[in-house]
Amino acid sequence: MIIRHPYPHEVETIRGLFAAEVAAGLMLPRSPEQILRHLGDWLVAEEEGQIVGCVSLVFFNGTLAEVRSLAVRSDQRGRGIGSRLVEAAVRQAQERGVRRVLALTRAAGLFERLGFVRDAVGNFPEKVWRDCAPCPFRHRCDEIALVLELMPGETDHDLLCAPGISTGRVSVRLEA
Repeated sequence: MIIRHPYPHEVETIRGLFAAEVAAGLMLPRSPEQILRHLGDWLVAEEEGQIVGCVSLVFFNGTLAEVRSLAVRSDQRGRGIGSRLVEAAVRQAQERGVRRVLALTRAAGLFERLGFVRDAVGNFPEKVWRDCAPCPFRHRCDEIALVLELMPGETDHDLLCAPGISTGRVSVRLEA
């Protein structure tokens, strides 16, 4: 399996991966324009020439990103594809210097196995202001907020006073 950035002609395939969840009201839709505009923040899992999963990263600021739009083709679930996609997204966030990665999900177990811990979405005002306030599901949201600290022990003051110096990044292990 290969995890890579998608090509523009694959946008509809990506949208098809989560179409059933969107139809069931379990996931927000993503327009082709939204995906194309941020194509570099998307990853796909390809196996035998077919896209079998996707995930995107949304960057709120220099310290916080969110893993979202995680989807795996229904006939490929249970094979670790979702975990590999999340790990690759976390690695991409690390490469960009992000301190924390957020996920809002109903699949808390998957994220907890990858080191994410439960938190309150209210602790992430960037997310609430930008995405939760206008969300049509905000009054009946059943998603769990989880966060992965990529630079534990560092404070915003440490980052402002010593840019580029890290006291310990979490390594995400990827297995082939």
